[in-house]
Amino acid sequence: MQTQTNTTLLIIGGGPGGYVAALRAGQLGIPTILVEGEALGGTCLNIGCIPSKALIHLAERFHEAQALAGGDSPLGIQTSAPTLDLARGIAWKDGIVKRLTTGVGALLKKHKVMVVQGWARIVDGKTVDVEMRAAKGARADSQRIRCEHLLLATGSEPVALPFMPFGGRVLSSTEALSPEALPKRLAVVGAGYIGLELGTVYRKLGVEVDVIEARDRILPAYDAELSKPVAAALKTLGVRTHVSTQLLGLSEDGEGVRVQGQDGQERTLAADRVLVAVGRRPRSRGFGLSALMLDMDGAAVRVDSQCRSSMRNVWAIGDLTGEPMLAHRAMAQGEMVAELVAGHTRHFEPAAIAAVCFTDPEIVTAGLSPEQATAAGVDAIQASFPFAANGRAMTLESSDGFVRVVARRDNHLILGWQAVGRAVSELSAAFSQSLEMGARLEDVAGTIHAHPTLGEAVQEAALRALGRPLHI
Repeated sequence: MQTQTNTTLLIIGGGPGGYVAALRAGQLGIPTILVEGEALGGTCLNIGCIPSKALIHLAERFHEAQALAGGDSPLGIQTSAPTLDLARGIAWKDGIVKRLTTGVGALLKKHKVMVVQGWARIVDGKTVDVEMRAAKGARADSQRIRCEHLLLATGSEPVALPFMPFGGRVLSSTEALSPEALPKRLAVVGAGYIGLELGTVYRKLGVEVDVIEARDRILPAYDAELSKPVAAALKTLGVRTHVSTQLLGLSEDGEGVRVQGQDGQERTLAADRVLVAVGRRPRSRGFGLSALMLDMDGAAVRVDSQCRSSMRNVWAIGDLTGEPMLAHRAMAQGEMVAELVAGHTRHFEPAAIAAVCFTDPEIVTAGLSPEQATAAGVDAIQASFPFAANGRAMTLESSDGFVRVVARRDNHLILGWQAVGRAVSELSAAFSQSLEMGARLEDVAGTIHAHPTLGEAVQEAALRALGRPLHI
């Protein structure tokens, strides 16, 4: 049985971009329907950002407890050897996810957004059929929804290797976030942020970890200076990294993976499980997108500065539109689209979008790196301030890393920030804000930063770029 509903705005996808667009549309009084086949919150809340950070916290606490049990803590703290109740830890992680997704549902209801639980298939730019979620054994009903504006917010999905599909011993990040038991040995394919975040989690929980990377260093998307402290930390943890190494496939005996190094020699790395983390791609299949015949950039929908696709009143946001695949980018785009539908004038032209890698230590970047500034033909200056000279970092027992600023030489306009160190993700807001406000080195250097904080390194980096550092 099929029913028909009409609305002004129809959103396919209830992830960060989709639900934020729906909330803002509801605030603006726009009749809105949100279609989601799984849980509200999308990849980020359910099988991405939030659960991974919960597991990072769990693993860090367990690792700290193990270190204290070793009796060599400089703090003078000793304790007995810890044990891990994995099921309870996973339940704690799932509880956080449930609270957040339930909260999203309550907010949507508050703003009078109709949520349709089901799988969408596009008929045309104004019409979508939804196969409703049904109880097990029951026949699913369908609903036809007609709209004035269609917003595509379907997100992304893990990339599988054609010769090693997901399933059995081969895991995607989704399965790696909810293990029923820990393997003895884990091979991680890909030394990007997903592979290293999860590889570090498993190592801190006691798993032997090998990381395989085809490029010549870990975190190839970041500059080498930022990745060095992470590489050192991985070595200290006992994570074995194999760079300039090609994955050939699973071993015939099912006990490992076959790899080939620069020397051309094939060898086998023992592994009970293999986590494939070679990237993500726009989720552009499975919901009839081809019916619209939109302009595409590969698997990504091509959009302009207002997130308009090549079809009038069909919009696309977030990972579906390609890099950078960041939840906060999708949120900002979703908010903008809702306001455009309401008749406001907006463009998505941020000065910078901060990106955070939650490795140990963390990495955060915003704006241009020194190399990018040079490539753009800008005469730039750069300066770094090490956390080894920051009092707060010392009290956190984490003085590795630095904050770096990049600015124009002629007028000192700040072009970019980079940092690596413990908890530097919390500096990302300051980085983005200074770039959006067009701050100069003098603005940051002249702002009183609270003491003792990691944020003092931001001020000190600006002072050093001006040639007048105080604490180095």
